[in-house]
This record gives sequence, C-alpha cells and structure tokens, in this order.
Amino acid sequence: MAEKNISKVVYGGKTLIDLTADTVTADKILKGATAHDKSGAPIVGTCTYNADTSDATAAGAEILAGKTAYVNGVKITGEMKNNGAVSGVISKKADSYTVPIGYHDGAGKVAISSTEQAKIIATNIRAGVSILGVEGTMSGTEGAKAQAKTATPKTTAQTILPDSTQGFNYLTQVTVEPIPYNESDNAQGGKTVTIG
Repeated sequence: MAEKNISKVVYGGKTLIDLTADTVTADKILKGATAHDKSGAPIVGTCTYNADTSDATAAGAEILAGKTAYVNGVKITGEMKNNGAVSGVISKKADSYTVPIGYHDGAGKVAISSTEQAKIIATNIRAGVSILGVEGTMSGTEGAKAQAKTATPKTTAQTILPDSTQGFNYLTQVTVEPIPYNESDNAQGGKTVTIG
C-alpha cells in the first residue's frame, strides 16, 4: 500500500497538526533543508540565498563592474569602474588633482613632481620660512658682492651701476661729491668762477 501524505492530524476533537494552510514551497526553503508542504509531502529546499537582502541599499554604480550581488532579493551586476592604482602629479602651485570616480585599489599616489621636489631645499628657502616641512636657511645675501661708489656731478644725467666686470653685483651706497667750485683772479682785475 502506497504511503500517504498526511497534512492534518485531529485527535480527540483537537487539531494537533494542520499544514493545509501552509504556503511553504521548495524555492522558499534554504537549499538542502527539508520540510513538508501543505499536502504533507516532504520537500527539499532549493533556495540558494543565505541572507535576507530586503534591507540592502547598494546600487549597480556602487558595486565593482563585473561583480554581482543581491539587493532586496534581486541579483544586480556592478557598474563601478575599476581604476586600479591611479597616480597623479602636481607641478604648479595652483594645480589640483581630480580623483576619478570609481574603485581605487589603494596603491595609487598623488605627489609633487620630482622636478618641483628638487627645488624645495633649505638653501632655496629664506631663513625663518618653512615650505612643506623644509626649513629655509637662505639669508638672501648668498653670492652677493657689494660695492660703494663715489660720483661727481656733471651737466648730463648719470646712471650709477656696480662694476660687474670686477664681480660687484649691487651697490651699498653712492656718495655724490659736491659740485666743483673754483675762483681765480683774471687779467681784467676781477674773479673767474668755474663751476663743474
């Protein structure tokens, strides 16, 4: 005699088991788990979900491209670009680096260009000033050779410059002599005044 499925058991007028109103089906039970449906027939779960994703909020753009996930019971495929190790260089004071949208593997770097880094040395920075952690030592007079000059007024304009051929590159002072003035007796019995 074939075994019958029992979905309801009543004993002494009292219902002990009643599966007739159950809605369980194999696809609602975790894969491999066993139960009985509303007819009392044994069923084996086929559902491969192992988590409740009903409260998940991720979107395709927030999941790496090519990867899949379940959100609210729905399988979605990622759209986020994989940028890998993104690197950038800053070469000017006003430069900035715009980080591209997408995934970064953490190995990328943004740095000041090596050419500019080579310029950030203590001797290029005035003493008392710190740039990017480098304290300056430059006094501002490195390579300077000063000269003091004397000039005599003339009737024409003069430009007073240091004697660069002698290695001078700036003037500490210019002393302007008084205008030459001379008086002498002349043959007519008067005075001859020579200015300049």
